[in-house]
Amino acid sequence: MIFDNPAAGVLHELQTTPYFRFSLLAISSIFFLVDPFAAIPSFLAITAGVDPARRLRTARKGAITCFIVLTTFALVGKYIFTMFGITLPAFEVAGGLILLLIGLDMLEAKRSPTQEVSGDTEEAASKEGSGEEAGIVPLGIPMLAGPGAISSVMVLAGQVSTVWQMVAIVGCIAFTALVSYWVLAGASRVRKVLGETGIRILVRIMGLLLVALAMQFFVNGLTDLGVIAPQVTTK
Repeated sequence: MIFDNPAAGVLHELQTTPYFRFSLLAISSIFFLVDPFAAIPSFLAITAGVDPARRLRTARKGAITCFIVLTTFALVGKYIFTMFGITLPAFEVAGGLILLLIGLDMLEAKRSPTQEVSGDTEEAASKEGSGEEAGIVPLGIPMLAGPGAISSVMVLAGQVSTVWQMVAIVGCIAFTALVSYWVLAGASRVRKVLGETGIRILVRIMGLLLVALAMQFFVNGLTDLGVIAPQVTTK
């Protein structure tokens, strides 16, 4: 196919490279599962009444915790599979089911119980007031780095066959953690700009895309297990 615009041709070539496709899958699945926008109400409740500097520290600790937890599971994911005798296809199916449940909750614009258990916010708010590290638990884990995000990075890590794929995963985790810090650090401004309705719409859109990713994980797992025939892609 001939492109009149050279930039369009370059973009098309980029989109067809395995690196671009894998990186796009990694950033979308990780970012949608961490979903810092959905954590804004809980973060504001946790840091209610504290000074701006302490709120920034809490957001930073949450983002750093998210990065450390997800990166750790990405690096040791294959060893965990080997240790417990878990195959990647089986984990893809299980991970797809977890992602599906989270995505369905997000379609209703609510936090999944896997990301935030009832009472976590109130308990964290009391911890923040008493000087305990609410930025690590429950903000960093499980609100940001929850079971869904951990499952996603482990599935992605299980597909790694080259160094650049692992670099892409860690880079996507770092980018997600950085954006999470920016969003939470400016939580009051973000909520004022988007409004409660805007945040709900954004969460629903992310939920819809997450459901699609969950089904793709599920299909990949069933295909690798030989339950369904391999997908045929057409150009």
